[in-house]
Amino acid sequence: MFDIVKGSSAPIGATPCKGGVNFSVFSKHATGIELLLFNGVDDAKPARTVRIDPSSARSYHYWHVFVPGIAAGQIYGYRVEGPQDPARGMRFDPAKVLLDPYGRCILVSEGYRRQAARAVGDNCATAMKSVVVDPASYDWEGDAPLQQFSARTIIYE
Repeated sequence: MFDIVKGSSAPIGATPCKGGVNFSVFSKHATGIELLLFNGVDDAKPARTVRIDPSSARSYHYWHVFVPGIAAGQIYGYRVEGPQDPARGMRFDPAKVLLDPYGRCILVSEGYRRQAARAVGDNCATAMKSVVVDPASYDWEGDAPLQQFSARTIIYE
């Protein structure tokens, strides 16, 4: 295989770089994070699991790793360990495959069912998965940002 490097905390999300992809995710209360790399969206098991080392690849609450040899199109997810304290809003479950909250693309498996994903135990085969995207390679078809003053802009939330 290839050597895993600690990567960078910025930018957050999955960012294609020369020679590989940098992954960065924020979690204040996580005690461990694994990056799961898949060959296909319907895979029941990851092709590769990368455990992010908190002693060398964690900056403040940002967990990060650079994986060489992969590129845009790579399917991935996370497993996150941490406290199980529902009263405080913490429901960490390392059996669950999670989407990248900063991801730009999601794939949904043929077998996806919300009930199956929420059931107790491993949801690897039925989980939605994130995909590494390279925004620089997107064809904007001539579209460009609006030249509008911020003072004349209305934002709906």
